[in-house]
Amino acid sequence: MARKRKGGGFNPLSMAFLDVMSCGFGAVVLLFLILDHTVTESNEEADPATTAEVSLLEEEIVDGRENLVQLRNTLDSVSMEVVEAEGLADRIQQQIDDFMAQLAALEGDSMATEESVEQLRADVESLQEEMLRLQSTAIEEQGNSNREFLGDGDRQYLSGMYLGGNRILILVDMSASMLDESLVNVIRTRNMDVGTRRNSEKWQRATRIVDWITSQLPLVSQYQIFGFNETVRSALDGTENQWLEVADEDQINLVADAVGNWVPEGGHNLQAAVQAIRGLQPLPDNIYLVTDSLPTRDNSEPRSSTVTPRQRLDLYWDAIENLPANIPVNTILLPMEGDPAAAAAYWQLGLITGGSFITPSRDWP
Repeated sequence: MARKRKGGGFNPLSMAFLDVMSCGFGAVVLLFLILDHTVTESNEEADPATTAEVSLLEEEIVDGRENLVQLRNTLDSVSMEVVEAEGLADRIQQQIDDFMAQLAALEGDSMATEESVEQLRADVESLQEEMLRLQSTAIEEQGNSNREFLGDGDRQYLSGMYLGGNRILILVDMSASMLDESLVNVIRTRNMDVGTRRNSEKWQRATRIVDWITSQLPLVSQYQIFGFNETVRSALDGTENQWLEVADEDQINLVADAVGNWVPEGGHNLQAAVQAIRGLQPLPDNIYLVTDSLPTRDNSEPRSSTVTPRQRLDLYWDAIENLPANIPVNTILLPMEGDPAAAAAYWQLGLITGGSFITPSRDWP
Protein backbone atom coordinates (compact mmCIF):
# COMPACT_ATOMS: atom_id res chain seq x y z
CA MET A 1 0.00 0.00 0.00
CA ALA A 2 1.32 3.38 -0.98
CA ARG A 3 2.06 5.69 1.81
CA LYS A 4 0.71 9.18 1.95
CA ARG A 5 3.28 11.88 1.79
CA LYS A 6 3.30 14.16 4.74
CA GLY A 7 2.42 17.80 4.17
CA GLY A 8 5.13 20.42 3.95
CA GLY A 9 7.42 18.37 1.73
CA PHE A 10 9.01 19.51 -1.59
CA ASN A 11 6.77 18.99 -4.68
CA PRO A 12 8.79 18.63 -7.93
CA LEU A 13 5.61 18.92 -10.06
CA SER A 14 5.10 22.56 -9.04
CA MET A 15 8.61 23.43 -10.25
CA ALA A 16 7.98 21.73 -13.59
CA PHE A 17 4.80 23.72 -14.04
CA LEU A 18 6.66 26.97 -13.37
CA ASP A 19 9.32 26.02 -15.91
CA VAL A 20 6.68 25.42 -18.56
CA MET A 21 4.99 28.74 -17.85
CA SER A 22 8.27 30.64 -17.97
CA CYS A 23 9.29 29.05 -21.26
CA GLY A 24 5.89 29.77 -22.75
CA PHE A 25 5.97 33.42 -21.71
CA GLY A 26 9.49 33.81 -23.08
CA ALA A 27 8.43 32.31 -26.39
CA VAL A 28 5.50 34.75 -26.65
CA VAL A 29 7.76 37.73 -25.92
CA LEU A 30 10.30 36.55 -28.48
CA LEU A 31 7.59 36.05 -31.11
CA PHE A 32 6.17 39.53 -30.43
CA LEU A 33 9.58 41.17 -30.85
CA ILE A 34 10.22 39.32 -34.11
CA LEU A 35 6.81 40.26 -35.58
CA ASP A 36 7.05 43.90 -34.48
CA HIS A 37 10.51 44.24 -36.01
CA THR A 38 9.29 42.69 -39.27
CA VAL A 39 6.33 45.08 -39.49
CA THR A 40 8.57 48.07 -38.79
CA GLU A 41 10.96 47.07 -41.52
CA SER A 42 8.08 46.46 -43.95
CA ASN A 43 6.67 49.91 -43.29
CA GLU A 44 10.04 51.53 -43.80
CA GLU A 45 10.58 49.78 -47.12
CA ALA A 46 8.90 51.66 -49.98
CA ASP A 47 6.83 49.70 -52.46
CA PRO A 48 8.51 50.16 -55.89
CA ALA A 49 5.17 49.96 -57.72
CA THR A 50 3.61 52.63 -55.52
CA THR A 51 6.64 54.88 -55.88
CA ALA A 52 6.49 54.60 -59.66
CA GLU A 53 2.77 55.40 -59.69
CA VAL A 54 3.28 58.46 -57.48
CA SER A 55 6.05 59.70 -59.75
CA LEU A 56 3.83 59.23 -62.80
CA LEU A 57 1.00 61.16 -61.17
CA GLU A 58 3.36 63.99 -60.23
CA GLU A 59 4.54 64.20 -63.84
CA GLU A 60 0.93 64.32 -65.03
CA ILE A 61 0.18 67.15 -62.58
CA VAL A 62 3.15 69.14 -63.89
CA ASP A 63 2.06 68.55 -67.50
CA GLY A 64 -1.50 69.53 -66.61
CA ARG A 65 -0.36 72.79 -65.06
CA GLU A 66 1.72 73.60 -68.14
CA ASN A 67 -1.25 72.87 -70.41
CA LEU A 68 -3.47 75.06 -68.22
CA VAL A 69 -1.06 77.97 -68.59
CA GLN A 70 -1.00 77.48 -72.37
CA LEU A 71 -4.79 77.38 -72.51
CA ARG A 72 -5.07 80.56 -70.45
CA ASN A 73 -2.59 82.30 -72.73
CA THR A 74 -4.53 81.13 -75.78
CA LEU A 75 -7.79 82.33 -74.22
CA ASP A 76 -6.29 85.76 -73.51
CA SER A 77 -5.07 86.00 -77.11
CA VAL A 78 -8.45 84.97 -78.52
CA SER A 79 -10.25 87.39 -76.20
CA MET A 80 -8.05 90.24 -77.44
CA GLU A 81 -8.81 89.31 -81.06
CA VAL A 82 -12.52 89.27 -80.27
CA VAL A 83 -12.30 92.70 -78.63
CA GLU A 84 -10.49 94.07 -81.67
CA ALA A 85 -13.10 92.56 -83.98
CA GLU A 86 -15.92 94.03 -81.89
CA GLY A 87 -14.27 97.45 -81.95
CA LEU A 88 -13.93 97.29 -85.72
CA ALA A 89 -17.55 96.19 -85.99
CA ASP A 90 -18.64 99.21 -83.93
CA ARG A 91 -16.75 101.55 -86.27
CA ILE A 92 -18.31 99.90 -89.31
CA GLN A 93 -21.75 100.20 -87.76
CA GLN A 94 -21.14 103.91 -87.24
CA GLN A 95 -20.15 104.27 -90.89
CA ILE A 96 -23.31 102.42 -91.90
CA ASP A 97 -25.41 104.83 -89.84
CA ASP A 98 -23.64 107.82 -91.44
CA PHE A 99 -24.18 106.45 -94.94
CA MET A 100 -27.83 105.74 -94.21
CA ALA A 101 -28.30 109.32 -93.06
CA GLN A 102 -26.65 110.61 -96.22
CA LEU A 103 -28.74 108.27 -98.32
CA ALA A 104 -31.94 109.51 -96.70
CA ALA A 105 -30.87 113.09 -97.31
CA LEU A 106 -30.04 112.41 -100.97
CA GLU A 107 -33.29 110.57 -101.59
CA GLY A 108 -35.14 113.59 -100.20
CA ASP A 109 -33.18 115.96 -102.40
CA SER A 110 -34.60 116.15 -105.89
CA MET A 111 -31.27 117.50 -107.17
CA ALA A 112 -29.33 114.43 -106.11
CA THR A 113 -28.04 112.29 -108.96
CA GLU A 114 -29.07 108.67 -109.27
CA GLU A 115 -25.40 107.67 -109.39
CA SER A 116 -24.77 109.17 -105.94
CA VAL A 117 -27.70 107.30 -104.40
CA GLU A 118 -26.67 104.00 -105.95
CA GLN A 119 -23.08 104.48 -104.80
CA LEU A 120 -24.18 105.04 -101.22
CA ARG A 121 -26.43 101.99 -101.33
CA ALA A 122 -23.52 99.88 -102.59
CA ASP A 123 -21.29 101.21 -99.79
CA VAL A 124 -23.94 100.35 -97.17
CA GLU A 125 -24.33 96.79 -98.51
CA SER A 126 -20.56 96.31 -98.51
CA LEU A 127 -20.26 97.50 -94.92
CA GLN A 128 -23.14 95.28 -93.80
CA GLU A 129 -21.43 92.25 -95.36
CA GLU A 130 -18.21 93.14 -93.53
CA MET A 131 -20.19 93.46 -90.29
CA LEU A 132 -21.64 89.96 -90.69
CA ARG A 133 -18.19 88.55 -91.48
CA LEU A 134 -16.73 90.06 -88.32
CA GLN A 135 -19.57 88.68 -86.20
CA SER A 136 -19.03 85.20 -87.66
CA THR A 137 -15.29 85.45 -87.02
CA ALA A 138 -15.85 86.46 -83.40
CA ILE A 139 -18.19 83.53 -82.84
CA GLU A 140 -15.77 81.02 -84.39
CA GLU A 141 -12.83 82.32 -82.37
CA GLN A 142 -14.62 82.51 -79.04
CA GLY A 143 -16.94 79.53 -79.50
CA ASN A 144 -20.59 79.30 -78.59
CA SER A 145 -19.97 79.80 -74.87
CA ASN A 146 -19.86 83.46 -73.89
CA ARG A 147 -18.61 82.79 -70.35
CA GLU A 148 -16.43 80.15 -68.72
CA PHE A 149 -18.07 77.67 -66.38
CA LEU A 150 -15.87 75.34 -64.33
CA GLY A 151 -17.49 72.28 -62.76
CA ASP A 152 -16.17 69.68 -60.36
CA GLY A 153 -16.75 66.78 -62.73
CA ASP A 154 -17.73 65.85 -66.25
CA ARG A 155 -21.47 66.56 -65.98
CA GLN A 156 -21.42 69.83 -67.88
CA TYR A 157 -24.27 68.88 -70.19
CA LEU A 158 -27.98 69.40 -70.45
CA SER A 159 -29.48 66.51 -72.35
CA GLY A 160 -32.55 67.15 -74.49
CA MET A 161 -32.71 70.93 -74.04
CA TYR A 162 -32.47 73.46 -76.83
CA LEU A 163 -29.74 75.88 -75.76
CA GLY A 164 -30.52 78.63 -78.24
CA GLY A 165 -32.89 81.35 -79.38
CA ASN A 166 -32.80 85.05 -80.17
CA ARG A 167 -34.48 86.17 -76.93
CA ILE A 168 -33.93 83.77 -74.04
CA LEU A 169 -35.68 84.11 -70.69
CA ILE A 170 -34.50 82.31 -67.54
CA LEU A 171 -37.10 82.02 -64.76
CA VAL A 172 -35.73 81.12 -61.32
CA ASP A 173 -38.00 79.97 -58.51
CA MET A 174 -36.73 81.77 -55.39
CA SER A 175 -39.49 80.72 -52.99
CA ALA A 176 -38.68 79.27 -49.57
CA SER A 177 -39.05 75.68 -50.80
CA MET A 178 -35.81 76.13 -52.78
CA LEU A 179 -33.90 75.97 -49.47
CA ASP A 180 -34.04 72.19 -49.13
CA GLU A 181 -35.58 69.01 -50.52
CA SER A 182 -37.21 68.12 -47.19
CA LEU A 183 -40.24 70.06 -45.99
CA VAL A 184 -39.06 69.78 -42.39
CA ASN A 185 -35.68 71.27 -43.27
CA VAL A 186 -37.33 74.03 -45.30
CA ILE A 187 -39.37 75.08 -42.27
CA ARG A 188 -36.27 74.97 -40.08
CA THR A 189 -33.96 76.79 -42.53
CA ARG A 190 -36.34 79.58 -43.56
CA ASN A 191 -36.08 81.08 -40.05
CA MET A 192 -32.27 81.18 -40.10
CA ASP A 193 -30.06 84.13 -41.01
CA VAL A 194 -29.63 85.37 -44.58
CA GLY A 195 -26.18 83.86 -45.04
CA THR A 196 -27.32 80.38 -44.05
CA ARG A 197 -30.30 80.53 -46.40
CA ARG A 198 -28.24 81.85 -49.31
CA ASN A 199 -25.62 79.13 -48.85
CA SER A 200 -28.08 76.23 -48.51
CA GLU A 201 -27.07 73.30 -50.71
CA LYS A 202 -30.21 73.21 -52.84
CA TRP A 203 -30.20 76.96 -53.55
CA GLN A 204 -26.50 76.92 -54.42
CA ARG A 205 -27.26 74.14 -56.88
CA ALA A 206 -30.00 76.28 -58.47
CA THR A 207 -27.66 79.26 -58.88
CA ARG A 208 -25.01 77.01 -60.46
CA ILE A 209 -27.60 75.83 -62.98
CA VAL A 210 -28.39 79.45 -63.89
CA ASP A 211 -24.67 80.19 -64.14
CA TRP A 212 -24.20 77.22 -66.47
CA ILE A 213 -27.09 78.24 -68.74
CA THR A 214 -25.79 81.80 -69.07
CA SER A 215 -22.36 80.46 -70.02
CA GLN A 216 -23.92 78.51 -72.93
CA LEU A 217 -26.06 81.27 -74.47
CA PRO A 218 -25.27 82.18 -78.10
CA LEU A 219 -23.22 85.37 -78.40
CA VAL A 220 -25.63 86.96 -80.86
CA SER A 221 -28.67 86.40 -78.62
CA GLN A 222 -30.45 88.54 -76.05
CA TYR A 223 -31.47 87.32 -72.60
CA GLN A 224 -33.23 88.23 -69.36
CA ILE A 225 -33.31 86.57 -65.92
CA PHE A 226 -36.34 86.84 -63.63
CA GLY A 227 -36.51 85.56 -60.07
CA PHE A 228 -39.96 84.95 -58.66
CA ASN A 229 -41.57 84.00 -55.37
CA GLU A 230 -44.67 85.99 -54.39
CA THR A 231 -43.52 88.75 -56.75
CA VAL A 232 -41.12 88.98 -59.72
CA ARG A 233 -37.79 90.76 -59.95
CA SER A 234 -35.13 91.13 -62.61
CA ALA A 235 -31.56 90.11 -61.85
CA LEU A 236 -30.42 93.56 -62.92
CA ASP A 237 -32.49 96.32 -61.32
CA GLY A 238 -34.23 98.63 -63.78
CA THR A 239 -34.23 96.15 -66.70
CA GLU A 240 -37.56 94.41 -66.00
CA ASN A 241 -38.98 95.12 -69.48
CA GLN A 242 -35.69 95.06 -71.39
CA TRP A 243 -33.63 92.47 -73.21
CA LEU A 244 -29.92 92.31 -72.35
CA GLU A 245 -27.10 91.50 -74.75
CA VAL A 246 -25.24 88.21 -74.28
CA ALA A 247 -22.18 89.75 -75.96
CA ASP A 248 -21.87 92.26 -73.08
CA GLU A 249 -19.58 90.13 -70.93
CA ASP A 250 -19.23 92.64 -68.10
CA GLN A 251 -22.99 92.99 -67.78
CA ILE A 252 -23.68 89.25 -67.87
CA ASN A 253 -21.12 88.74 -65.10
CA LEU A 254 -22.92 91.37 -63.01
CA VAL A 255 -26.20 89.56 -63.63
CA ALA A 256 -24.74 86.21 -62.56
CA ASP A 257 -23.37 87.77 -59.37
CA ALA A 258 -26.76 89.33 -58.64
CA VAL A 259 -28.49 85.94 -58.92
CA GLY A 260 -25.93 84.52 -56.50
CA ASN A 261 -26.97 87.16 -53.95
CA TRP A 262 -30.67 86.29 -54.05
CA VAL A 263 -32.16 84.66 -50.94
CA PRO A 264 -35.07 82.17 -51.20
CA GLU A 265 -38.14 83.24 -49.25
CA GLY A 266 -41.93 83.49 -49.46
CA GLY A 267 -44.45 81.56 -51.52
CA HIS A 268 -44.43 80.33 -55.12
CA ASN A 269 -46.51 82.54 -57.46
CA LEU A 270 -46.23 81.18 -61.01
CA GLN A 271 -49.03 83.47 -62.17
CA ALA A 272 -46.88 86.54 -61.46
CA ALA A 273 -44.01 84.99 -63.46
CA VAL A 274 -46.30 84.42 -66.46
CA GLN A 275 -47.48 88.04 -66.30
CA ALA A 276 -43.84 89.18 -66.32
CA ILE A 277 -43.26 87.09 -69.45
CA ARG A 278 -46.12 88.83 -71.23
CA GLY A 279 -44.64 92.19 -70.23
CA LEU A 280 -41.50 91.59 -72.30
CA GLN A 281 -41.64 93.09 -75.80
CA PRO A 282 -40.82 91.44 -78.06
CA LEU A 283 -41.74 88.17 -76.38
CA PRO A 284 -39.08 85.52 -75.65
CA ASP A 285 -38.63 82.66 -78.10
CA ASN A 286 -37.15 80.25 -75.53
CA ILE A 287 -37.73 79.91 -71.77
CA TYR A 288 -35.82 78.03 -69.08
CA LEU A 289 -37.66 77.43 -65.82
CA VAL A 290 -35.66 76.38 -62.73
CA THR A 291 -38.08 75.28 -60.01
CA ASP A 292 -38.83 72.52 -57.52
CA SER A 293 -42.60 72.35 -57.08
CA LEU A 294 -46.07 73.50 -58.05
CA PRO A 295 -47.22 77.02 -57.08
CA THR A 296 -48.65 77.71 -53.64
CA ARG A 297 -50.46 80.99 -54.38
CA ASP A 298 -51.56 83.44 -57.09
CA ASN A 299 -51.96 87.21 -57.24
CA SER A 300 -55.00 87.23 -54.97
CA GLU A 301 -54.76 87.36 -51.18
CA PRO A 302 -54.41 83.84 -49.67
CA ARG A 303 -57.55 82.65 -47.89
CA SER A 304 -55.67 80.14 -45.77
CA SER A 305 -52.14 79.47 -44.53
CA THR A 306 -52.23 75.99 -46.09
CA VAL A 307 -52.83 74.77 -49.64
CA THR A 308 -53.88 71.28 -50.73
CA PRO A 309 -52.28 69.30 -53.59
CA ARG A 310 -55.47 69.76 -55.62
CA GLN A 311 -55.36 73.53 -55.11
CA ARG A 312 -51.71 73.62 -56.16
CA LEU A 313 -52.55 71.89 -59.43
CA ASP A 314 -55.38 74.37 -60.03
CA LEU A 315 -53.00 77.28 -59.42
CA TYR A 316 -50.53 75.73 -61.85
CA TRP A 317 -53.02 75.30 -64.69
CA ASP A 318 -54.50 78.76 -64.13
CA ALA A 319 -51.03 80.23 -64.65
CA ILE A 320 -50.09 78.03 -67.63
CA GLU A 321 -53.28 78.93 -69.50
CA ASN A 322 -52.02 82.53 -69.72
CA LEU A 323 -48.64 81.64 -71.22
CA PRO A 324 -48.03 83.22 -74.64
CA ALA A 325 -48.36 80.67 -77.44
CA ASN A 326 -45.54 79.08 -79.42
CA ILE A 327 -42.80 79.59 -76.82
CA PRO A 328 -40.91 76.44 -75.72
CA VAL A 329 -40.66 76.10 -71.94
CA ASN A 330 -37.75 73.95 -70.71
CA THR A 331 -38.14 72.96 -67.07
CA ILE A 332 -35.26 71.95 -64.81
CA LEU A 333 -36.91 70.40 -61.75
CA LEU A 334 -35.15 70.00 -58.40
CA PRO A 335 -37.78 67.78 -56.73
CA MET A 336 -39.43 68.77 -53.48
CA GLU A 337 -40.60 66.27 -50.88
CA GLY A 338 -44.37 65.95 -50.70
CA ASP A 339 -45.12 67.27 -54.21
CA PRO A 340 -45.23 64.21 -56.49
CA ALA A 341 -47.56 65.86 -59.01
CA ALA A 342 -44.96 68.46 -59.99
CA ALA A 343 -42.91 66.17 -62.22
CA ALA A 344 -45.92 65.08 -64.29
CA ALA A 345 -47.24 68.64 -64.57
CA TYR A 346 -43.98 70.16 -65.81
CA TRP A 347 -43.41 67.21 -68.14
CA GLN A 348 -46.79 67.99 -69.70
CA LEU A 349 -45.75 71.64 -69.98
CA GLY A 350 -42.77 70.56 -72.09
CA LEU A 351 -45.04 68.54 -74.37
CA ILE A 352 -47.60 71.33 -74.75
CA THR A 353 -45.11 74.09 -75.53
CA GLY A 354 -42.60 72.06 -77.54
CA GLY A 355 -39.97 72.41 -74.82
CA SER A 356 -38.41 69.80 -72.57
CA PHE A 357 -38.25 68.57 -68.98
CA ILE A 358 -35.38 67.14 -66.96
CA THR A 359 -34.56 66.34 -63.35
CA PRO A 360 -30.74 66.40 -63.33
CA SER A 361 -28.49 64.35 -61.09
CA ARG A 362 -27.28 65.87 -57.83
CA ASP A 363 -23.75 66.51 -59.13
CA TRP A 364 -24.93 68.49 -62.19
CA PRO A 365 -23.69 70.85 -63.41
